[in-house]
Amino acid sequence: MLSVEELSAGYGDILVLRELSLAVARNESVAVIGPNGAGKSTLVRTLCGLTAARAGRIVKDGVAIERLAPHRRAATGIAAVLENRRLFGELSVKTNLDLAAREGDRRPAQARRFDHASLFELFPFMRERLGASIQLLSGGEQQMVAIARALLLQPDLLVLDEPSTGLAPKIVKGLVDVIARIRRQGVGILLVEQNVALATEAADRAYVMSLGRVTRAIPPEQWRGAQGDGEIAKAYLGA
Repeated sequence: MLSVEELSAGYGDILVLRELSLAVARNESVAVIGPNGAGKSTLVRTLCGLTAARAGRIVKDGVAIERLAPHRRAATGIAAVLENRRLFGELSVKTNLDLAAREGDRRPAQARRFDHASLFELFPFMRERLGASIQLLSGGEQQMVAIARALLLQPDLLVLDEPSTGLAPKIVKGLVDVIARIRRQGVGILLVEQNVALATEAADRAYVMSLGRVTRAIPPEQWRGAQGDGEIAKAYLGA
């Protein structure tokens, strides 16, 4: 579904991503882990078209998209929840969702997996908070609205940038279930995360990033074996 081939990107004279390569298959959940400063958020921004690629290719379903504008990349089935969520804080939950739904309605009928009703099943609290201003929600609630909004774009690949940041442990644990339920709808996940405990539970396999490069690809059998024991954090993140 997604192939990133020797991708380089940065800001001004600073090169952040350096010939980075990774891939996500259809309906697969893949984690990208690494310490602060590894370039994870720059990777997400470059995939979405918010930061320009300087070299390399981003291929979605066989089509090169690295030169496409952000809205045209979204039309190929990629949606992202950025670290700062980028919600419209003064608007209501419903308005934030409706704006995304209008864009999602442009996707082919067979690509439309989510509507408001299905999102209420995924995030029950939203049913009672539709009229609430985003800025009145808790951090965890805002994160769930951001994910719901991304799903209304009708993606087949959802990119999550540090979704656990600033959230209580109970909310983080709930993210694992949310990701699993999204995958059951046929949506692949690229989980960019520093919380290794979350990543090992939610992803099938992983890439380790350091200084803008992928330094290791961790296969499913090794990734599953590391769940819950801190091995990955110690071996690859220096934790």
